[in-house]
Amino acid sequence: MLPHYGDPMNSASAALLPVDAALGWILAVLLAAAVTVVAVCRLSPDQGIGRGREVLFAGMRAALQLAVVSAAIGWVAHSPAGLPAFLLLMFAVTVRTAGRRITTDGTWWWTAAPIAAGVMPLVGLLLATGLVPPRGITLIPITGILIGGALTATVLAGRQSLAALRLRHGEVEAALALGMLERDARIEIARPAASEALVPGLDQTRTVGLVTLPGAFVGMLLGGAEPITAGAVQLFVLIALMAVQAAATAITLELIARARITAPAAHEDDPARGRRLRRRRRDSAPPDRTLGG
Repeated sequence: MLPHYGDPMNSASAALLPVDAALGWILAVLLAAAVTVVAVCRLSPDQGIGRGREVLFAGMRAALQLAVVSAAIGWVAHSPAGLPAFLLLMFAVTVRTAGRRITTDGTWWWTAAPIAAGVMPLVGLLLATGLVPPRGITLIPITGILIGGALTATVLAGRQSLAALRLRHGEVEAALALGMLERDARIEIARPAASEALVPGLDQTRTVGLVTLPGAFVGMLLGGAEPITAGAVQLFVLIALMAVQAAATAITLELIARARITAPAAHEDDPARGRRLRRRRRDSAPPDRTLGG
């Protein structure tokens, strides 16, 4: 018979990470260190300090959001109206975040398709089979994990695909000249890049238990579950994430191949660069030679 690890959840979590002033100072120091490294090393697309500000605001936003969720999760999990509203909010924020990470034009809302197609069928299957009870305290974390995986895959697939199409535009034009349909030409160029979105999930699954102990496993142990049960739940989460990310990646690739999700031209995405391009064209234009000139 397996030994029982039945310490109460509160005492176990308190022993792991006490919530006190020391924790606050450590978090502040770590966030400051992250911002400093990103800013000093200019780890931004424009080689400036913009990404450093993003790190700072992301850390502060995470603290605020977790404080609000921690205070409201009890009501949300047990409220017939609060649960669907909270799940819908999670989905809306995910779509907005994914869309704006991929493109700045009006096609960002199409990211709702890969996220929904990856998450909703799986959640429905879990509820229909009874593996996940229709209770907020169970449904919220499971759905949140799956939505997070879909977000990562959608953003990576979208950004990588659009970057490949931008860099290899000439190959797309050559394929069109040979008679290929536009969708087929674009998908042949974008598919290898989009497949990179699956790599983080694959690495996480390959190294689980050897390099990392993921959150679901540790959380169940802290809650008093048997190690074998915690391992089974974590295995389910990892396999489910691979299914969600595969679906999200495939649909994102298809949407980009059909030009449903597009990227604005470089001068439209960067107004300053657009002004420089227009000035350069004006300066290099030949003089207007009229009959009276």
